[in-house]
Amino acid sequence: MFESGKLVLSALLFWSVAMAFSVFRNPTGKPFKALRAIALASALGGSLFLLPGCFGKTPVEPASGEELLSKSGVAQGEEFSYDGYNEVLSTYVNDVGEVDYQGLLANREGLDRFNADLAAVSRETYDSWSEAEQIAFWINAYNSLTLQAIIDNYPVESIRGINGVWDKIEFTVLGEKMTLNNIEHDVLRVDFNEPRLHMAIVCASIGCPFLRAEAFVGDRLDQQLEEQTLQFVSDSRHFTIDKENNEVGVSSIFKWFGEDFEKTYGTDTGFEGHNDTDRSVLNFIAQHLDSENQSYLKDSKYRFKHLSYDWNLNSQ
Repeated sequence: MFESGKLVLSALLFWSVAMAFSVFRNPTGKPFKALRAIALASALGGSLFLLPGCFGKTPVEPASGEELLSKSGVAQGEEFSYDGYNEVLSTYVNDVGEVDYQGLLANREGLDRFNADLAAVSRETYDSWSEAEQIAFWINAYNSLTLQAIIDNYPVESIRGINGVWDKIEFTVLGEKMTLNNIEHDVLRVDFNEPRLHMAIVCASIGCPFLRAEAFVGDRLDQQLEEQTLQFVSDSRHFTIDKENNEVGVSSIFKWFGEDFEKTYGTDTGFEGHNDTDRSVLNFIAQHLDSENQSYLKDSKYRFKHLSYDWNLNSQ
């Protein structure tokens, strides 16, 4: 349709030139007739572009990174705000951590703006924060950018269906390009000794921890991580005790990242028959159980296994 519009415009312009030429060739013609013809053609031609209903809609491009950054309102020295992100989470995440991805895709501006805020924070501002504030920032960044990766490729049945989602797709944080793997393995696991982060970062899968319906914040981070941990170990998809068959099962997260728990939760007491990493994991879990189950984990003999991980999308 747009090509048809160009053809009509060309015809009008040709007509105006022909009219002008005929007037100049005919000395009896009115002296301004040619100018009126040209003006008419110009006005009509311009209207072809101003009225998209005539020749189809002009495609609407997503806001560019620069446009979003200009709206982000993040300036050096300002306190970082999670208000917009909290609104996204409270709107599209339910009380069991499931996400309305279809609704989020249809109304994604809030998420895009928050992710632009992540990019706009300066390194100097970040360095001025407390360690808890920095950890909260990176956890929120990982989770919000994962949401973006899903809606950018929606519909998908699993995050694993997105090529390069962890190691190739790049996002901008603190003005630097990085992947989700960079955030998790090169920042969170390297710069901080906080193994409970594995109870908080969410890879958009049922096997992951709950996606919290609020942002993590520095002044409540310890409380939030404890709540995440208690919720995680109370879910049979992540932790099971079968005393009748003497079997304990834990999430595969502890198989992949068990070493992260050794520095804080390593112990030489109890949990006999298990290697150092598994003892650290069991000690961590035991500290979040009632006294009866604590004693069972610490003093009993049982078979220890890693539960199957559910990679299906954590969608509503």
